[in-house]
Amino acid sequence: MVSPPLVKTMSKVHLSTSEAKKEHKPPSQEDQDVTAEPKCKRRRSMELESCSWNILPVLSDEESREIAVLQAYAAPVLSKKETSRLVREVSTLYPLEGLQHLKRVRACRDRDSPYPLEMLLCLTLGKEEGRVPSLSELLPEEKVNCFGLGQPFLVLIPSCPPLTRPQFQEASAYWPTSFHENKQVTEALTGQLFSREEKARMQRYMEQAIEVAHQGAEKGNEAVGAVLVNPATEEVLAVGHDCRKISNPLLHGTMVCIDLVARAQGGGAYNFDSYPLCSFAASVKEAPGAGVTDCFDDASSSSILPYICTGFDLYITREPCIMCAMALVHSRIQRVFYGAPSPDGALGSRYKIHTQKDLNHHFQVFRGILEEQCQQLREKSQ
Repeated sequence: MVSPPLVKTMSKVHLSTSEAKKEHKPPSQEDQDVTAEPKCKRRRSMELESCSWNILPVLSDEESREIAVLQAYAAPVLSKKETSRLVREVSTLYPLEGLQHLKRVRACRDRDSPYPLEMLLCLTLGKEEGRVPSLSELLPEEKVNCFGLGQPFLVLIPSCPPLTRPQFQEASAYWPTSFHENKQVTEALTGQLFSREEKARMQRYMEQAIEVAHQGAEKGNEAVGAVLVNPATEEVLAVGHDCRKISNPLLHGTMVCIDLVARAQGGGAYNFDSYPLCSFAASVKEAPGAGVTDCFDDASSSSILPYICTGFDLYITREPCIMCAMALVHSRIQRVFYGAPSPDGALGSRYKIHTQKDLNHHFQVFRGILEEQCQQLREKSQ
């Protein structure tokens, strides 16, 4: 006869074995459907992981140049109590015209100095080079009471106000300066302007442009592809490739996409029936009267088109030339993303048409999306 403790132990063993079998039972199809990750979600995750390229803004020369410097005289402030008076009197004598971005006083950089502050006096222009004048020579007694100031010394100061954070950091290494930051430019320079999801969409658009570039090259055209997108609806409006070698020397990839949009609005100058890859999205209806008068409707509406490319983005494998850049200005494009630069490019390499202040329309330009693949396309055309 089995003792009660043994029966209890055997029951536990039997229960554990049953539970183990239950745990190792293959999941049913219903369970697999519940726990399996959706394919679309897995595809998005792969796209996010594959965004190894960097996207950078193409800024104006003023925003991308190095800080130029000028020589000036400064002097230590011996008494803090005299600072306000000295700033007022020196500023009246030397107003520093055109240098309003500079601060008159800075903290002394030498930690061992007995003087806490230093004051900017004036530029060295017109002064004897190589010699630092005395305080009485720089500040006439009848105009400035020099009590509280030490002997002058030479300093370098930034000649222009900083427009970006890198410029601000460079300028501040010389002399303190005011800075009105453009947060969007800062985020773009640090790679934080676009989210991972946005970069994944950008990559898909550029991949589509690369694909149509390959297909166009197989027909004897330049290996350049372009995709026009409505960012408000994430809809691809037009797809085109370069047609200049076979059809018309003016039909660069950018010009093709612009003309496709114009044709959908009742205008357009060219016929692309011989190029089925160059197409416009059939889901977008023609705007009544567009092409005759400007139609500035909301670009977020997919049923009515705005004036040509207002509010739209262009993705193109190669930096547009000056003709295409001006066409983008006149068509009111919103943003341009190109993959590879071009020696004759007009959006960063040779010119920066989009930053010309005397033009009546300006747009943003970014480069670097799938740059390596786009550069390979350029080498294929050579």
